[in-house]
Amino acid sequence: MIRPPRRETPRSTTESLYGLRSGGEGTIEEFVDGRRGRRCRYRGLAETHVQHVLTALAINVERLSLQEPAGCSYRPRPPTAFQQYLDARGLPRPLWCRQGK
Repeated sequence: MIRPPRRETPRSTTESLYGLRSGGEGTIEEFVDGRRGRRCRYRGLAETHVQHVLTALAINVERLSLQEPAGCSYRPRPPTAFQQYLDARGLPRPLWCRQGK
């Protein structure tokens, strides 16, 4: 007996659900593998909970430190004509003393 094809879910619904799930799973994966979340240095439920909360707090602080401020108006200056000349010919740009290198 041949079955009729299944009704497909709308693509936008599927993609939005997948995006939510992958974000959550990525966070758990970072905690487990990146922060050794499977091992706890303490015994007991209360101490383990404190360690998990502090680790989650550290992950959130690290993520927030990588974001740019919302009202940041800084935009790098466009390259000068001399820099464009060097880039077009594949020449390295000279490092100036203000660049800290």
